[in-house]
Amino acid sequence: MTKKYVFSVQSLSEPLRLDSFLSKQEEFSSRSQVQNLIKKQQVMVNGELAKTSYQVKNDDEITVLLSDDFSLIIEPEDIPLNIVYEDDDILVVNKPKNMLTHPTNKETTGTLVNALLNKYGYDGLSDLNGVMRPGIVHRLDRNTSGLLMIAKNNKAHDFLTEQIKSKSAKRQYLAVVNGNFEFVEGTINAPIGRHKTKPEKMAVVDDGKPSVTHYKVLESFKGYSFVELTLETGRTHQIRVHMTHMGHSIVNDSLYNKIPFKVKTTEQVLQAYKLKFATLKNNDIIELVIDLDEDIQKVLKYLRSNQK
Repeated sequence: MTKKYVFSVQSLSEPLRLDSFLSKQEEFSSRSQVQNLIKKQQVMVNGELAKTSYQVKNDDEITVLLSDDFSLIIEPEDIPLNIVYEDDDILVVNKPKNMLTHPTNKETTGTLVNALLNKYGYDGLSDLNGVMRPGIVHRLDRNTSGLLMIAKNNKAHDFLTEQIKSKSAKRQYLAVVNGNFEFVEGTINAPIGRHKTKPEKMAVVDDGKPSVTHYKVLESFKGYSFVELTLETGRTHQIRVHMTHMGHSIVNDSLYNKIPFKVKTTEQVLQAYKLKFATLKNNDIIELVIDLDEDIQKVLKYLRSNQK
């Protein structure tokens, strides 16, 4: 079977060799794999076969045909899964911090996908997102804990994806952020794209993708706020970027926030704590809520004791 991947290039600060650009994408395991694909004439740029040395630039469209011969097979690993909900089609897990949702070209072990494959195998998970992301409908950052929907088959994958697109599925987060808000509720509507000079970061940029986050202040402290955040879209690092853009970066987020906090945590104090979706079989509405994770509890305990 052959899979087709299409990459629309945006926000490159400078031209980049084709093999370098593709090797940075999570769908591919190494630069040598990419070079083999190009050599086998399985890579096109703007509809034409391309050379390894081609300089990728903004607005290019790169198409890769990835056959099974070149697919990276992810190894199952015996990693415990915290299953919060399960039926014949859909699974919801509570992903811990310090765990990638799926493998990348740099890390292929210790991820949630490795754990899912150990329990369900490739046959028990959807394959619409390729061999690197079986079952994965949406993702959480490595150090964001919480609820994540998994599709056991392609029909369920499409069903869940449509709920996210139509906004009938509801994903809500909790975070402790720097600063205090003028209004207790509000909406951030600001486009997000790759940072112009720091490719490891996302940012609010004029040519970014439409991105909407709703916030509600649950508790205020001196210089800090405990907030609930609801995603309307699901861009990479969306909450972290929008909060930073507002001047309310998330506590202990070392990528977007350089302000030290007195309580040590596993990176950003952010948790996907509430989820609402419909089941495929009967269209029943499922609402899930989990307890505060250890990091949020520690930070709130400190603030309530010292910062009121």
